[in-house]
Amino acid sequence: MGGTHPDEDVRELAAALLEVSAMLVRQMPNRYGMTLTTMSTLGRLEREGPMRITALAAAEGVTQPSMTQLVQKLQRAGLLIRLPDPQDGRVCLVEVTEAGRTMLAQRRRDGQDWLGERIAALPVGERDELDAAVRAALPIVRQVTRPLKHPAAQPDTIASPRK
Repeated sequence: MGGTHPDEDVRELAAALLEVSAMLVRQMPNRYGMTLTTMSTLGRLEREGPMRITALAAAEGVTQPSMTQLVQKLQRAGLLIRLPDPQDGRVCLVEVTEAGRTMLAQRRRDGQDWLGERIAALPVGERDELDAAVRAALPIVRQVTRPLKHPAAQPDTIASPRK
């Protein structure tokens, strides 16, 4: 960041991070023919556990009808199942199946192998620089990608007086 206005420096850093992530996502082979939304949805369910379709749609930034279609497709493929919601029997939760977990694990291995081949082809000095940079950046990137907790982003609540 070269001494420009701080806001401009931050925008340049953000642009560079977005460029890195987009390059990796676009270049990684996709032998499963699945969209980024599909992989993200399965990964979220694997990490966070069963969810309602409405919550999953909101988390993934898609409409509820679109998520319903995606869930149906993934259910037909055996990668998701629907479960009754223990809190409300009128709705269901979706959960990744063991086949879905296996596919996600294989996809991660494929990505690591693909990228690993390219990293291994770098000169040792560049590989060491990349290693140091990524190890330093990863915890910070994890921190900046957590949801922000702005007072303005919180739903308005009005406490009613207790009697």
